[in-house]
Order: sequence, then structure tokens, then C-alpha cells
Amino acid sequence: MNSTDSNLTAAHTEVKAEIARTDTKTSLLLAFVGALLAGTWTVAKDAALPLPALVVGGLGVGLLLAAAALLLSSVRPNLGGARPVGFPLWAMLSAEEITDQLAEDCRAQHIAELSRIAVAKFTGLKRAVDLTRAGGGLLIIAALIAIGGGLA
Repeated sequence: MNSTDSNLTAAHTEVKAEIARTDTKTSLLLAFVGALLAGTWTVAKDAALPLPALVVGGLGVGLLLAAAALLLSSVRPNLGGARPVGFPLWAMLSAEEITDQLAEDCRAQHIAELSRIAVAKFTGLKRAVDLTRAGGGLLIIAALIAIGGGLA
């Protein structure tokens, strides 16, 4: 195996691992956001909250819902759009066409496509983390307002 061949194999493996890591982080954050929303609902549904706490808490819940939507879009399957490569393409080919396709070394193209998918997933995750932090902060402020009895 020459240097280019081993570098292509390593890069292909690395980008697939990045997608897996990002999907794992996204799943964990989605579970956290869901638990935070469920906990917020459980605490707030029967409480007599002052209007400022409701407004700030509502904004926080809105940001958490936006984070959940971003997370769901990040894990939504992306089969490569109009010109898929690798696995999605294989689903459209006959056995003979798959053999012909695999005879070609398309790893560089796969790496490019998978890298674009990984970056999109990572960007969505990053934005969702920011929204989660902002939403959580607003929920903390709402709780402080509620404990303090509202703004006079």
C-alpha cells in the first residue's frame, strides 16, 4: 500500500468517525434538551408564576425548542443529495454496476462528500449548544424571578 492509498484510507475512516462522534453528541444533547423541557413543564405547569417569569421562561422554552429542531435536522439522514456517492448510490445500482463502481477508487470523492456532511452536522450541533445555553440561562433567570416574587 503506497502513501497516498494509506492516507486516503485514514482520511476516509477519520471523516466517518467524526460523523459518528457528532451524531453521538447530538443524541446526548437532544436527550438533555428533552429532559430539560420535561422538567420545566413538570415544575411550571402547576405553579402560580409572575408574568415576568412566564415571559422569560417562555423565551427559554422557545430557544430550547429551536435547539431541538436544529438537533433533529442534524441527525436527519443525508444521502448525498442529487449526486450520492458510496452507500446511497449502491442502492440504485445493479450487482454488476456495484462491482464496476467498486473497481474504481472513489475514496477522495467520498471523503469530500462525507466531510461536507460532517461539517453541516457539526455546525448544527454547535448552534444547538448555543441555543441550549441561552435557553437554560433564561430558565434560570425565570426561576430566580419566580423565587423573588416577580419584578416590582
